[in-house]
Amino acid sequence: MDLVFDVGNTETVIGWFQDSELRGHWRVSTDSRRTADEYGMILVQLLTASGVGHNSVRAATIGSVVPAMTVVLRGACERYLNVAAVAVDARTPLPITLDVDEPMTVGADRIVNTLAALRMYAADTVVVDLGTATTFDCITRDGVFIGGVISPGVKTSSASLTERTAKLPRVDLVPPQRVIGRRTETCIQSGVFYGAVDAIDGTVHRIREEWGSDELLVVATGGLAELIGPHCRTVQKIEPYLTLYGLEFAREHLSRG
Repeated sequence: MDLVFDVGNTETVIGWFQDSELRGHWRVSTDSRRTADEYGMILVQLLTASGVGHNSVRAATIGSVVPAMTVVLRGACERYLNVAAVAVDARTPLPITLDVDEPMTVGADRIVNTLAALRMYAADTVVVDLGTATTFDCITRDGVFIGGVISPGVKTSSASLTERTAKLPRVDLVPPQRVIGRRTETCIQSGVFYGAVDAIDGTVHRIREEWGSDELLVVATGGLAELIGPHCRTVQKIEPYLTLYGLEFAREHLSRG
């Protein structure tokens, strides 16, 4: 079996694959203050609880936007799983071209998202990743990453609103029953939720006009994809674990040499 780690600023999603099929996944907090031993024990416990022996792990692949976590997870994999984890970044030889001004600054998550989109859809694609930040990544059907958009994440925007205003309460991120709120809480819920939905649709429309692609596929992924994606008019596919698949595709490509 193969392990993959999608390390975000807030959460780390761990997936395990067998025969190129995603068999399980877990979410843990991203905390680089934890030691390799702590994360190693977490991995052993997760695998054991799922009925998978930790000695059966043959490979580990990391895509991280938190460099300190890469070091910690590599240590955890080496000590507790007896595998040398490979970290994917802009220098990794993958079958995509980073056609942007500063390719070395493109995050690992954006790289593997576009790799997964290329492998799974083979179309001009915009990947909308709904995480701590909301990113829009554009890859052509020929495997050329042409850039994208990075905006504040939905939860980040919501937290900023309530933290910087004395009388506005925190609210759960749920689809409101009405656009016009009748209480302060429902007004905030509507503003945060539909603000995010319309921001996605508006940004995709602008990308579509500028790109000029006749058949542009829009795929939503990330922790909030299943919550927000169905309400977006421009989103055609929802694949919450696209990043995990991208990491597994990267492992397969690298293993072929």
